[in-house]
Amino acid sequence: MNKEKTGHGQASGKIILMGEHSVVYGEPAIAFPFQETFISTQVEANSTMIVDCHYFSGELSNVPPQLKSIKEVISQTLTLLKKENTTLKITITSTIPAERGMGSSAAAAVSIVRGLFDYFNIPCTQEVLLPLVNRAEKIAHGNPSGIDAAATSGNEPLFFIKGHPLETFPMNVSDAFLIVADTGIKGQTREAVSDVAHLFELNKQSVSQQITKLGRLTKLAKKAILADEVYTLGTIMNQAQEQLKALTVSNEQLDKLVTTAREHGALGAKLTGGGRGGCMIALADSNEQAVKIAAAIESAGAVATWIQSLGVKK
Repeated sequence: MNKEKTGHGQASGKIILMGEHSVVYGEPAIAFPFQETFISTQVEANSTMIVDCHYFSGELSNVPPQLKSIKEVISQTLTLLKKENTTLKITITSTIPAERGMGSSAAAAVSIVRGLFDYFNIPCTQEVLLPLVNRAEKIAHGNPSGIDAAATSGNEPLFFIKGHPLETFPMNVSDAFLIVADTGIKGQTREAVSDVAHLFELNKQSVSQQITKLGRLTKLAKKAILADEVYTLGTIMNQAQEQLKALTVSNEQLDKLVTTAREHGALGAKLTGGGRGGCMIALADSNEQAVKIAAAIESAGAVATWIQSLGVKK
């Protein structure tokens, strides 16, 4: 192997636009790549097998339990490439905050696989990439939907129903900017999902109606995107937030940031991901307005904000 060769891999973050929680009950969800945050991996020849990232720096055999999925994806990829005995230094850098519902574990796996394939000058197709990433995600999350792996490695929005193949569709909007804000609180996805399940058992009829409404709103959001109806999309986001609040998966900080965004001109605002922390999203019809909203949200306590244009790439 050429000692001068360096392999590079990259993956984006991901955002769930619509369908949190209701997706567990068979309703659709929409997610898409969030290019304002990313993970990159650099692969170089080395005398021993080393991993260097924010959480750990040292030999691959000594990685802590929380990085077991990274260890798995490295070993499985090298096995597939028939390069099990190669020793490398794998450096991972990230701007995706962990445990915020932004797909950091899937993005890490995607960037590692791409970096290793690039190092060995072998093309990496989605057909090869996704099974490797989903295997790592199974270790990280138990029973992944596959949506994180697809969103962090792709370029288009995803329409997803549990048990069905992922469907991509175009982001067909002309003047839309999404603000993503980090509450600074780790998302409580597991607890929130468990609490919704408990609510469902206590009051099946009421909770079932809320879940069905969230599913209907997700379908309407897809239609609004395809029809380039940004203001309709904003209204749908607001309606979804009210349902999510009723399911007890919002919290005081999320509510405060959502209210602040709306007061400063957001067309719509809601939590994204599991809730009880993590991130919220807001929609604006111009970059100028998005910048104002982001500043207001930061003043209200958000620890970080990002802005991504949802406009059609011309």
